[in-house]
Amino acid sequence: MTALEEINHLSDVLIQVEVELDRKIMTVRDLLELGRGSVIKMPRSAGENIDIVIGGSPIGSGEIVIIEETVGVRITDFTES
Repeated sequence: MTALEEINHLSDVLIQVEVELDRKIMTVRDLLELGRGSVIKMPRSAGENIDIVIGGSPIGSGEIVIIEETVGVRITDFTES
């Protein structure tokens, strides 16, 4: 039996996957000026590498991709423990 077959019974368990595009420090004034449709510009761009985190632990990496008008992450590597 393969490793994937051994954990198949867990395939419907929901887990939270996090990808962090960037962080920005803003003043309270700047935050209060934000409204629906506001854009916060970040220095990251498509093609850059980012970490993929599950349960607070990095499990791999990916790259930022733009598909039509949607930002996504293409998985490029999984971290081996």
